[in-house]
Amino acid sequence: MRKLNVEKAGNQPWIIVLFIFLSLLIIFPLLYVVSVSLTNDGDIARYGYQLIPKHASFQAYEYIFQTPKALLQSYLITIVVTVAGTMLALLLTSSLAYVMTRKDYRYSKLTTFFVFFTLLFNAGLVPSYIIATNVLHIQDTIWALILPYSVSAWFTMLMKGFMDGLPFEIIEAAKIDGSSEFGIYARIVLPLSKPALATVGLFYALAYWNDWWLAMLYIQREELIPLQYYLQRIMTNIEFLTKSMQAGMNVDMSTIPTESSRMAIAILAAGPMMFAFPFFQKYLIKGLTVGSIKG
Repeated sequence: MRKLNVEKAGNQPWIIVLFIFLSLLIIFPLLYVVSVSLTNDGDIARYGYQLIPKHASFQAYEYIFQTPKALLQSYLITIVVTVAGTMLALLLTSSLAYVMTRKDYRYSKLTTFFVFFTLLFNAGLVPSYIIATNVLHIQDTIWALILPYSVSAWFTMLMKGFMDGLPFEIIEAAKIDGSSEFGIYARIVLPLSKPALATVGLFYALAYWNDWWLAMLYIQREELIPLQYYLQRIMTNIEFLTKSMQAGMNVDMSTIPTESSRMAIAILAAGPMMFAFPFFQKYLIKGLTVGSIKG
């Protein structure tokens, strides 16, 4: 009877109209960003932001692509960091969460306490900078963009919440069959944890893709500049020139698209992840909900 009521509610036209309206509310801001990035600054100043540009212009993209080699290099660095960092982070996070869920591990509760303790207290920037530069010596290497985000206490607890729902009897049965600890982890636990891995992996990928802070702290070599920091420097240069012109300095801003460049930078920075997100959406919802439901 409940199934019939759900199907009947799903056939009501107002639900479809409601979701169409909500979808449009989400899509319109994105369309505005794309539209403004294709509008010249003169039209923006004259007519404001419009969904359909009166005069389409690629001036903002031409300005950003003035040095295509540097931009493509920053894209490559960001892709390498995102892929390698996400894989390493998933390996470390899932293995740590798996150890915390093992009931036959003597120090599982102590390990959980240490991980949870780092959620409440953070050492801060100075100790982490000293460790990265004076202990690990990873400054000006690609590891400086990967290692600081490789383990997150919050994501570890999220992964633990999911793995706690896995039947412990499966692990005991595998041990009776002679499987090694690594075999249990790699062949049984990880395949059963795909929703949680996809969820946490998406969060890690977003963190690596959107990061510019680590590059500002540790990277001086131009060939290791990631995309977000490269675009952030372009935006900083535009703001500096704008302030210099407002201060009365002789700066020609006629060839620099200030407003449209902001939107073009947003498109270039967020575009690839927007296309990747739909592939993880079904795992994202399941990974966030299943681990928190206890029978």
